[in-house]
Amino acid sequence: MARRSGMMSDQLKEEIAKELGFYDTVKQEGWGGIRARDAGNMVKRAIEIAEQSMQNGGRP
Repeated sequence: MARRSGMMSDQLKEEIAKELGFYDTVKQEGWGGIRARDAGNMVKRAIEIAEQSMQNGGRP
């Protein structure tokens, strides 16, 4: 089964990783080096950002 391309931009992923405090791990080890919990928290935060954007009429 082929992997789908990412839905989040690299810039958004990096911003969220910085906000959540694991960007240093990403820089050193790449995205494969983060914990599953961090990945889950990143997705949760991306959903929160998307919901806020929708409530503001599409503006971040």
